[in-house]
Amino acid sequence: MTRHDPYTPRVLVVDDTPDNLFLMKELLQDRYEVSTAASGPECLKIVMSRRPPDLILLDIMMPGMDGYEVLRRIRQHPSAAHIPVAFLSALDA
Repeated sequence: MTRHDPYTPRVLVVDDTPDNLFLMKELLQDRYEVSTAASGPECLKIVMSRRPPDLILLDIMMPGMDGYEVLRRIRQHPSAAHIPVAFLSALDA
């Protein structure tokens, strides 16, 4: 990406821990348009929107719908199946 490039890639960070969302947003916001979601259903809503992300950083361990289930549902939708997903996990403080 160059400074003259009018397109800024969109990254969606999905994590149920507010501190993790804050940290990732702070780390990425200078180079990317960063959206955050605190749950699997919130992630799916953003992914299926008119402005889906270019990349998803997805927490594995979340209550309710874990990252594996979120990924499975993303891959079932032809409009979102191409979006790259990177799993994140924080097993230790």
